[in-house]
Amino acid sequence: MKVILQQDVKGQGKKGQMIEASDGYARNFLIPKKLAVPATADNLNTMRLQEKAKQAQIEREKEEAREIVKKLESCVVKIASKAGAGGKLFGSVTTKEISDALREQFDINIEKQKIVQPEPIKAFGSYEVKCRMGYEITGTINVMVVEAK
Repeated sequence: MKVILQQDVKGQGKKGQMIEASDGYARNFLIPKKLAVPATADNLNTMRLQEKAKQAQIEREKEEAREIVKKLESCVVKIASKAGAGGKLFGSVTTKEISDALREQFDINIEKQKIVQPEPIKAFGSYEVKCRMGYEITGTINVMVVEAK
């Protein structure tokens, strides 16, 4: 019996996948527990529509990520920080501070988890910090650390 999985089933397949299951397993386990539905023409059409909607959503998210990366090219994020002698900062500039500064200064929302900082920023100056937007799209954030007054 062909069924369309509604949830991931261990050893059978992933959600949205059409599988061939034995009649008894499908009728007595998968369908009553709402893990699968029979593969009727109507259910197959619904599955195709859901796949199309999912692909459209992924394309929208990719386009949004590309737009954000384009905006980042022209932005220089200024972060004011206190420092001691010799230009060394008290602490360091974190990804959360960079994310908050982007939101305040340019109204660009990038989660702190997406910002990749190889080593902590512990001195004044300008830095380039990478950000991974997902879907193999990366951008560069220009960060300028200045002395707080």
